[in-house]
Amino acid sequence: MMSAPDLYAVLGNPVQHSRSPRIHELFAAQSGQRLRYERRLVPLGGFEPALAALRAEGGAGCNVTVPFKFDAARAASRLSPRAELAGAANTLGWDEDGRLWGDNTDGVGLVRDLARLLQRPPQAALRGLDLLLLGAGGAASGVLGALLEAGARSVEVWNRSPERAQQLVRRHAEAAAAQGCELRASEAPRRGHALVIHATAGSLGGELPQLPDGVLHAETLAYDMMYGARPTPFVLLAREAGAQGHDGLGMLVEQAAESFWLWRGVRVHTEPVLRQLRAELDAQAAAA
Repeated sequence: MMSAPDLYAVLGNPVQHSRSPRIHELFAAQSGQRLRYERRLVPLGGFEPALAALRAEGGAGCNVTVPFKFDAARAASRLSPRAELAGAANTLGWDEDGRLWGDNTDGVGLVRDLARLLQRPPQAALRGLDLLLLGAGGAASGVLGALLEAGARSVEVWNRSPERAQQLVRRHAEAAAAQGCELRASEAPRRGHALVIHATAGSLGGELPQLPDGVLHAETLAYDMMYGARPTPFVLLAREAGAQGHDGLGMLVEQAAESFWLWRGVRVHTEPVLRQLRAELDAQAAAA
């Protein structure tokens, strides 16, 4: 008798928009893996009970999205170095002894997608570039270390609450020094960045960051870590300013591939999955 497929889920609030179940369905089909992957809406303040319920049902692991990435890091018995640096985790699993481990695949997912867009190798995707990171929450925390490691010349962090930006910069100061990157927090974003990354949760509610004129311009690659069937408000804002605007669908696929490898020990091909998802989103937009 064949055993039941391994159970995984994405935990978040909101979560109904997530394409993670479809991505892992495509990964499983590509690699011949047997698994079941679900969306689970978690009440605010209810992360630990939701995690315990998943485990009680035989869950093998989960992804974690807003607003629970800090909760996920606190829940884990051990963290990978990148999750420990971020203070946030988006991938959890249980080892053979039943202990919960946590990792963060957001940063590697973002860098791999930026490398694709910039047509550069991932290990040098951002070499010599000046970056502006908008936001200082779980999403920004998860990617800053990878941005530094990818060779950025400078990273400026802006957040509506300057104190959170300063805290994020202080936590990554040693990593920035090791990579020779100038890292600073700012209350008003400067101009002249080659790459602007939107890492706030504003796109979920259609909100836009209040940016000074000239931050987005024709020589800017503007990247929204959110995605949707239609361009996000930030992508539209960037394109109106003449910048190249891209959403975070590629990052979603790449970070999912890293999670899949952590859980299953299998490397998958992301390009066909990204093409399939983009075609599905385009069809959804056309039918709306």
